[in-house]
Amino acid sequence: MNLSQGELVDITPVCYDFLNGSCPKIVYPLFLKVPLYLFLSSVVILTVFGNLFVIIIIIHFKQLHMPTNYLVLSLAITDLLLGGILMPPSMVRSVETCWYLGPLFCKIHSSVDITLCTASILNLCFISIDRYYAVCHPLLYHSKITPFTTLIMIFICWSVSTLVGFGTIFLELNILGVEEFYYENVVCEGGCVLFESAAASTASSLLSFYLPGLVMLIIYIKIFRVAQKQAKSIQDSKWKNNIKSMLNKEQRKATKTLAVVLGVFLALWTPFFVCFFMNPFISYSVPPVLIEMFAWIGLMNSTCNPIVYAFFYTWFRKAFRVVLSGQIFQPGSSRMKLFSN
Repeated sequence: MNLSQGELVDITPVCYDFLNGSCPKIVYPLFLKVPLYLFLSSVVILTVFGNLFVIIIIIHFKQLHMPTNYLVLSLAITDLLLGGILMPPSMVRSVETCWYLGPLFCKIHSSVDITLCTASILNLCFISIDRYYAVCHPLLYHSKITPFTTLIMIFICWSVSTLVGFGTIFLELNILGVEEFYYENVVCEGGCVLFESAAASTASSLLSFYLPGLVMLIIYIKIFRVAQKQAKSIQDSKWKNNIKSMLNKEQRKATKTLAVVLGVFLALWTPFFVCFFMNPFISYSVPPVLIEMFAWIGLMNSTCNPIVYAFFYTWFRKAFRVVLSGQIFQPGSSRMKLFSN
């Protein structure tokens, strides 16, 4: 406002009115804020309950106790944690454009973010290895991919992801070499930004997304080439029974479904990682709102996975009805046959 002496008072909204160095705040109008909260709350609810059903179904039904589904269970736990722990604070930060939970919880939140996103793609990597042996080396599958081997895969996935996530943030590896710029230009009261230097952004993007994604694409291309050859071989009556025994209907369905899960993951997370990777090299000129939007699109991958299972798996829909109706509490329900072997 203009004062009588001609002075100008800055009335830009900030996160904390009475703190020096408070972050600027974008105040969205109510007609925009309410739909945003409703939409993002719906995403959180669908993510939590969708993946909770996947976890209950795999744990309860003994027919589903197999290596592939143990890896799917690990992926569902990752998605459940994303929906239940990561998304709610992110929702408030996105709509209010301020972080009101303090710097320590900001570090924990950022660490969990990196941990769970890394765990997602590592789970998918191990799932692709499982599918590779199931389709390309079916005679070796049961000797190579045992329950113990699967547990080792899951342990590696979570231990590496936790080390990368919490190590990067709490050891401040993400700002190594640009500490002065970070504390002078990025840090402010009421802010919680996952900031990374050019070196850190390159390393984390390559290790957490691009390289694993490329490896998985190569594996699935190999899988589908072998599957096509096997499908042609089925026409030969001499090999018909042998091929069918090596690659049954459920194996083909699992491979196709998990390939779709991979495709959805790459499609939803690629825009974010492209912006995240490029941002340090273009002087951090990507608008924060755009990065926030792409981050939410990526997070919605955790919402989509149970929907993919429901769309492709008839046994999942059957198990879902059993859980909803309460039949899982009946004696012997865990031995219910969901599909024919």
